[in-house]
Parts: sequence; structure tokens; C-alpha cells
Amino acid sequence: MLKIPTKGLYVSGTDTEVGKTYVACLVAKSLCEQGHRVGVYKPVASGGSRVDEEIVAADALALQEAAGLSRCLAAICPQVFEAPLAPPVAAAAEGRAVDREMLRQGLMYWSDKCDVVIVEGVGGLMSPLSEEDYNATLAEEFGYPLVLVAANRLGVIHHAVQTLIAAAAFGEGIDTAGIILNQVQSAVDGSVSANREELEKRIRVPILAEVAWQATRFSEPIDWYALANQNR
Repeated sequence: MLKIPTKGLYVSGTDTEVGKTYVACLVAKSLCEQGHRVGVYKPVASGGSRVDEEIVAADALALQEAAGLSRCLAAICPQVFEAPLAPPVAAAAEGRAVDREMLRQGLMYWSDKCDVVIVEGVGGLMSPLSEEDYNATLAEEFGYPLVLVAANRLGVIHHAVQTLIAAAAFGEGIDTAGIILNQVQSAVDGSVSANREELEKRIRVPILAEVAWQATRFSEPIDWYALANQNR
């Protein structure tokens, strides 16, 4: 069994471009403000930028800053590829392959360096991380409660319900802590004011909070540390 931090959360999305990194950073900042040592881990990233001959993931930089860390960017995201494609496709474009073992072993770096770790996936829950692995694969293996980020816009009900079904059906089932409704753009459609209420009628997991456009706080206080208990 992997020696990994005993407390953590796995942040995934109902789709791509729903603001997972933004929300994960807010979670990390909140935990830091409460006095916890926070680790942040993104197993793999694509769409990186070249900086001094290295490919750097913007998401990893944001997570590093949010957790108040330095000099550990490679530990935050050990595998970064340049093409803005699914990681296995981006890796193949470079004549490489995603290292499946590193996806898992990279988390061990944080075993004695934090009180709680925030793991952020890539894309939606069923987006591939390697030729064989999905976000759901690691979420189930790591055993951390799942925090689903959903874009607060028309269509969110379908995306959220569909993702929760996938989480419940994957392997032995993935424990879901709840959903964060995130407003991803300044302009809103008519569904935004009703989405939370409509979702709560149809799902059994809680809507933990909402995040307004460019907000620096969640709409209500959340005890993230209490939520970050392994379901194993």
C-alpha cells in the first residue's frame, strides 16, 4: 500500500474548463488560513509552457502559490506535457508516455510534509490521465473524498448528475464530499439563480458552496479539514 497523507481531498470536475484549479486554490488557502500545513498535488498536466527549457504547468504554479510553498514545483506536478490535449495524447505527441507508477508514487512526497493534501485532477472525473487510468482511478485508489467542481451555467444539472452516477458506479464506488458550483464567467444565463435549488432536488450529495465570478471566498464557510478524511 502506498504511504500517502492520511487526510486529503480529490478535486475533480464535471467537465473541463469548470474552474477546478481556481477552487482547489481556494481550498488550499482556506486550510492555510486555519493553520494547517497544506500539500498540493497534480499527478499530470498538459498544455504547459516552456520556461528556461522546462515545461511548466500554470495550474501547478497556482497551487504552489495558494499553499504558500516554494522550491517544489516538480513535486507538485511531476509530469507535464506541452500540447493542450488529454495527457496520454499530449505525451504521445512528444514521443513519450505517461508514467503510471509516477502518477501514484508522486503523492508519497507529501506523506510527512503536510497535514492535509489537495489532489487536483485533469478535466472531468472520467477524463484519461494515462492509457489505462482516469481521474476516477486515482480518486478511488487514493481514497480521498471527492470534491466535484461544476460550472454554474445552463447544463450543469445534467453534467453534475451524470458525474455523480459515474462516481458511484466506478469500481467499488467513490465517496463524494459534495459539489462546488463555480461561476466561470462574468456574464450569466438565466439558469444560474435556480441551478443550486434544482440540483438539490435531484442529488443526494450536498452542494457545499458556490463561488461567484472571481470571488476569493466560498459563499459559506466549509470545514475542509473535517471533510478530508480518507474513505478507506
